[in-house]
Amino acid sequence: MPLDHFQQLLHSLGQESLHVLSDTFSKSDYVPLDLSKDNPDLQKIDVSSSEALGQYIDAHIEKHHGKIAYGGYLETRHIYRRSTHFNNFKPVDERNIHLGLDLWIAAETPIFTPLDAEVHSFKNNTLFGDYGPTIILKHQVEGTVFFTLYGHLSLESLTDLTVGQLFKQGDQIAALGAASVNGDYPPHLHFQIIKDIQEYVGDYPGVCSQKDLAFYKANCPDPNLMLQLY
Repeated sequence: MPLDHFQQLLHSLGQESLHVLSDTFSKSDYVPLDLSKDNPDLQKIDVSSSEALGQYIDAHIEKHHGKIAYGGYLETRHIYRRSTHFNNFKPVDERNIHLGLDLWIAAETPIFTPLDAEVHSFKNNTLFGDYGPTIILKHQVEGTVFFTLYGHLSLESLTDLTVGQLFKQGDQIAALGAASVNGDYPPHLHFQIIKDIQEYVGDYPGVCSQKDLAFYKANCPDPNLMLQLY
C-alpha cells in the first residue's frame, strides 16, 4: 500500500538515522522479538509475570547475539489479559493490538529525542499494566505537527520536567524504569508516533481493540518509518 503524506514525511526523516537509544548501538545490535499470541514459545511461560517474561526476552537477546530486542507494532498480544486496564472480558472490545514499537533493554538505559521537540505533557500512569512514567513530545517538521510518546520510564525522568520545555535532536529526555514503576513489565521503551493527540495529556492509548484498529492505525503509523530498524 502506498504511503500517505504523513507516512512519507516520517520515512524521509528516517533517512537521517534517527534514534531513541544511544547512537553507539548498531543495527546489528537489534534483534526482532515476537510477543504475539501466535508465538508458541509464550505458551510455555507465565507471561503475566514480569520476571518470567523478562527472562524469556533476555534469553532471546542472548541467543541471537544482540543487545536490544524490538518489535510489536500492530502485534496482537495475549499478555494484556492479566490486566483489567486492557481487558473488560468482552471479546469485541478486548484491547490487545499494540500500537507502538517496543525496545527491550535494561532499566536506566538513556532515552533520546529523535527530533527537535517541545514537551507536550507528562504523567505517571500508575494502573497495573499501564505505562508508568510517560512523556509526550511535540514536533513540528515542514509545517506538520505530530507527537511521540515514550512509556515505561523511570520516576526520575519526570523530575524537573516542564510543559513547553525544549529539547534539541539527540538530547537525553529520560531513562527506562524497572518493573516496580513501569506498569510491571520487563524494562523496555514503548515508542509511539501520534498524528492527532486529541484531548489526551500525559497519556494516549498504546493498545487498541480490533473494532478501533482502522482509526488508530491511521493516527499512529509504524514507528519504524522513523527508526528504520527493519
